[in-house]
Amino acid sequence: MRQELRIAGFGGQGVISAGRITGQAAVLYDGKQAAFTQSYGPEARGGACAAEVVISDAPVAYPLLTIPDVAILMSQEAYEKYAREVKPGGILILDPDLVNYEEPGDVRLLLVPATRIAESLGRKIVANVVMLGALAATWPVVSKEALLKAVLAAVPPHTRDLNQRAFEAGYHYVKERYGGGS
Repeated sequence: MRQELRIAGFGGQGVISAGRITGQAAVLYDGKQAAFTQSYGPEARGGACAAEVVISDAPVAYPLLTIPDVAILMSQEAYEKYAREVKPGGILILDPDLVNYEEPGDVRLLLVPATRIAESLGRKIVANVVMLGALAATWPVVSKEALLKAVLAAVPPHTRDLNQRAFEAGYHYVKERYGGGS
């Protein structure tokens, strides 16, 4: 089983952290293999960035994405660049407050207002963790428990409560609105 995830947006949204956390969750807590790559635009901050994670039950022989099973796109530029690359039958997760989108014909579209949810919790910076909660609700490749453990291990101790609330908010938003599962 080889599954591919792309998370893309702009610098400062925690895109790279979300990708790293997902890979760590798969390896450290779910006992899978993973490869993680990242890319940045030329800007110092606020430019395009992407995190790509390949997860497998066997060693990952080729670490680069071929056709992502899931894409979390958190900016218009990321949407325009990557939305059409998701595998037919795959999952596309967008923040509708940041992305003008068209209804895709052959992928499951989840609209998760992660930035708005994060702001309601008091810190816009946890929007990436809201998205990880949303991912956990719909993509069983990495377990909810593993993702949450990886999030809590990756953040400073004084922010763990906020990050756990952000993760749970994203998870419950998708479960309530879309029923979860893929």
